[in-house]
Amino acid sequence: QVQLVESGGDLVQPGGSLRLSCAASESVVSMYDMGWYRQAPGKQRELVAAISPSGSTNYADSVKGRFTISRDNAKNTVDLQMNSLKPEDTAVYYCNAKRWTFRFGAEDYWGQGTQVTVSS
Repeated sequence: QVQLVESGGDLVQPGGSLRLSCAASESVVSMYDMGWYRQAPGKQRELVAAISPSGSTNYADSVKGRFTISRDNAKNTVDLQMNSLKPEDTAVYYCNAKRWTFRFGAEDYWGQGTQVTVSS
């Protein structure tokens, strides 16, 4: 069972920066599609950024140019660097690992989330 633990959430002023980190219990970050999602109160969970095993990335339009996803295969971590934060970035941020294989079928793992609050 893969475990994901997020860290780095905090209260930050608009225009500030935060770096979130997701630590995996196993060597999954190089073999799974890794993503950061967020869920604001009263809203659905949405994809913020993702990185594939090949290293390709994609971002939500709302964060392009401000957020950067990266991974460290040796440390089994996936980070999300968030710059120029806005109040609308306030949400609980979740780390996700997913893949599909013939052997195991669909695998989908979530962390517990870390709170990011952008406010003056």
